[in-house]
Amino acid sequence: MLKPLGILAAVAVIGVVAPAAAGAQTATGLTFTKDIAPIFQNKCEACHRPDSIAPMSLVTFEESRPWARSIKNRVQSQQMPPWHIDKTIGIQEFQNDRSLSDKEIDTIAKWVDAGAPKGDPKDMPPAVKWPTEQGWNFAKQFGQTEPDMVIRSLPWTQKAGQNDAWWKPVVETGVTEPRWVRAIEIRPGTVKGRKITHHAIARLQQKETDELAANPLDASGNPLPGTFMEWAVGKQGEMMRPGSGKLMLPGSKIVWDIHYSNGGEDITDQVELGIYFYPKGQEPKFRQVLHLMGATNGGGGSALGSAVDIPPNTVKATEGYFLMRENGRVESFQPHMHLRGKAMSMEAILPNGQIQVLSHVADFNFNWHNTYVYADTAAPLLPKGTILKITAWHDNTAGNKSNPDANVWVGYGDRTVDEMAHAWVNVTYMADADYRAEIATRRQQLGLTTAAQRQQ
Repeated sequence: MLKPLGILAAVAVIGVVAPAAAGAQTATGLTFTKDIAPIFQNKCEACHRPDSIAPMSLVTFEESRPWARSIKNRVQSQQMPPWHIDKTIGIQEFQNDRSLSDKEIDTIAKWVDAGAPKGDPKDMPPAVKWPTEQGWNFAKQFGQTEPDMVIRSLPWTQKAGQNDAWWKPVVETGVTEPRWVRAIEIRPGTVKGRKITHHAIARLQQKETDELAANPLDASGNPLPGTFMEWAVGKQGEMMRPGSGKLMLPGSKIVWDIHYSNGGEDITDQVELGIYFYPKGQEPKFRQVLHLMGATNGGGGSALGSAVDIPPNTVKATEGYFLMRENGRVESFQPHMHLRGKAMSMEAILPNGQIQVLSHVADFNFNWHNTYVYADTAAPLLPKGTILKITAWHDNTAGNKSNPDANVWVGYGDRTVDEMAHAWVNVTYMADADYRAEIATRRQQLGLTTAAQRQQ
């Protein structure tokens, strides 16, 4: 499979811009040093720098300029940075938004059209000091040097020139008593591992005694593992909202799903999951629960989308429903489909019949299983009795460039060429009094006084 950034590389060979004098400025006045470098530093360099996963560095003008036309194409089509939320509908405030603003896209496009001039070197912002060695992002703020627990995947060797591979080992957590988690982070185990680790998903599998937290069972009768954390280059980790946490139970396991890419040399690595616990006696009030919400009407393991049945040369939609049996705050949304996945939406059908579109991923890309984490003041607060509706669209036509064969029927299965249709949705549950207090706090944060609301 060709990586998105690999596609960028292929396009760039035929898409270089016309020569422009180094240091020159054009009528637009836009230059790399003054206008473009700050954007790249903020949104691109996490991947596009030496010894990282991207195939080219965008740190300097000399490294960036040969790719200018391709960069314009990819940002205007919103393929890069990989952020696939439809910006015309639903919630738009996210904690982990790495997308470019319309203004940033327009700036890049105008700079390229003007010949991609370098500008005055004195305008260049200070270089970002990216880590060259291994480190943990959250340890210092907890007064620690490393997480409370580190769980490692089994080693994987990615050979030079090898096609993309998905490594799915299962590892015992070793937790012997219930422990509340306040932060999580994932990193490749070595600096060289960054060159091959495209993304990694750690799924937590455990037997729940709380019905609100239980996931469906698989065909073997084991609980389906829920996403504990998803990592891709540029992510720092996940910090729980104040007063809430995830609960790890004795006997739990981490089910890894790691995407490795060609690093140009033989590299052996294992991914590390760092977990920070709440101190004993300081357990959070609310529990975050990650639910599998199917985009079909099947229950149990079939919530994964086993009812998916896509005829050849067809675009097909399926939908499923999840009843919230308690008040809750929806923390995040992560669509999951395979190569024919086209789009997925999540809507809230409120007890009063009102329907709200929460999020819509309009251009799903199998290579990027993004988790969209809502901002503190945007995470939807929903009363019990709300129904969350998940709708998935699959494109089994030749128009889907990722489709390996548009002339076959496609059904549910684990293989990449099979399909699934579900979302991972993180919900924090709260009783009536806490829910009302949370709504009051949100109104205060947004400056929505009672009088102001009456005027709306």
